[in-house]
Amino acid sequence: MIQRREAPVFAAVLAAGKGTRMRSNRAKVLHTICGVPMVNYAISALQPVGPEQILVVVGHQAGEVEEVLPPEVVPVLQEEQNGTGDAVRVALEAVDEEEGILLVVNGDGPLISESTLIELVERHRSAGVGATVLVAELEDATGLGRVMEDAGVVRIVEERDATEEEKEVRLVNLGLYAFELSEIRHALEMVGTENDQGEVYLTDALEIIGRKSRAVTFRLKNLQEANLVNDRAQLAVAEEIVRRHILDAHMRAGVTVRDPVSTHIEATVEIGRDTVVLPGTFLRGETKIGSDCVIGPSADLLDTVVGDGALVEHSVGRGAEVGAGASVGPFAYLRPGTVLGEVSKVGAYCELKNTQVGAGSKVPHLSYIGDAEIGEGVNLGAGTITANYDGKDKHRTTIEDGVFTGINTNLIAPITIGENAYLGAGSVVNKDIPAGKMAVGMPARVIRDAPGKASEDGAGGRSRGGKKKDQGH
Repeated sequence: MIQRREAPVFAAVLAAGKGTRMRSNRAKVLHTICGVPMVNYAISALQPVGPEQILVVVGHQAGEVEEVLPPEVVPVLQEEQNGTGDAVRVALEAVDEEEGILLVVNGDGPLISESTLIELVERHRSAGVGATVLVAELEDATGLGRVMEDAGVVRIVEERDATEEEKEVRLVNLGLYAFELSEIRHALEMVGTENDQGEVYLTDALEIIGRKSRAVTFRLKNLQEANLVNDRAQLAVAEEIVRRHILDAHMRAGVTVRDPVSTHIEATVEIGRDTVVLPGTFLRGETKIGSDCVIGPSADLLDTVVGDGALVEHSVGRGAEVGAGASVGPFAYLRPGTVLGEVSKVGAYCELKNTQVGAGSKVPHLSYIGDAEIGEGVNLGAGTITANYDGKDKHRTTIEDGVFTGINTNLIAPITIGENAYLGAGSVVNKDIPAGKMAVGMPARVIRDAPGKASEDGAGGRSRGGKKKDQGH
């Protein structure tokens, strides 16, 4: 039995393969699960182990893979994908220490947990052996290498090489190992490529170590973690498991998810307590939801911030910000750069792009507002349009505090509508309107001072004489 001190741990994540069974133009480890590249799940699980280094072996589409890696890991290049043994050899070239433990994990094993990796290292240390391999007993072992253990020698038989009797074995290799650094270095020097793939197999090194210094197995406790991803069907299985873990974590933290089956929340999303997420909702990217919100049904938010107490229903947000107490929808589209102030409103079938809406302002329905600055207490009539593009350049529209526009108003940018101005229904405005004035017509012209402040609920307009008149707001 090997006698050794408490040794440092180094980790190698194998992420160089193409993943041909994915039938994809992207490297397998770049495929995302709940918004996170697959390879980063394995890296996250390694962090609590406390390795001295986390080495990620890259190869196919190495540049693209390196771009998604967290900054604390060290990418090492396997120039030719010549098997798992060769990948580990490349990783070892970046390790200066002669003594220690090398923990090898797969970049396509996103479900492996930190507790399993910690226990694998502990099992290896306590056994005092040259190698420890993680195994699982599965009902269906199809496609996986069968594990044969005999007197300290662990032998992995790939399914294509297995006899009928060996195929009946349900103990399988999961491709996760703890090696003594000195043992794996020596064993890889002895491994050849005399196999049908012409590659350096890590499993051959495992058998060599077993014959020299003993190897043992460590059985996986949670069989969910045995789900490796080799094709799209397995990707869907892994995503469903991770998705449910994410939902459960939010619910335990005080978020109500009415229908977990139809709700998709990515790993990077934050949600405050007492928020209710309704069916059919997708929350993705760097989305942050405050407390006491109602999101959905059928909301789709990407990189969008929603303040406390806001409502977003049947609507899409992309890089937008919704202020506290604001309401959005149904069927609104908030494009990048849109910022809604507190207690503002964007109603049905509205699209906003690169626009700031002041506190208490309303864009009730059927409007397109692009490249605009809208002040506080503004009420835009149904069908208000900012014509921000002249065929060559984009221009901004400024609508100051307290402005009221009638239905079907067109604002030809660049233009400024002064504070408390009033625009009549159907107006086409191509010149600045002074504060406190009323303008009507095509093109609009100032006819007199504006009437009193517009209605607060956005449900009606006013005639020229100042009496309320339904304008479909």
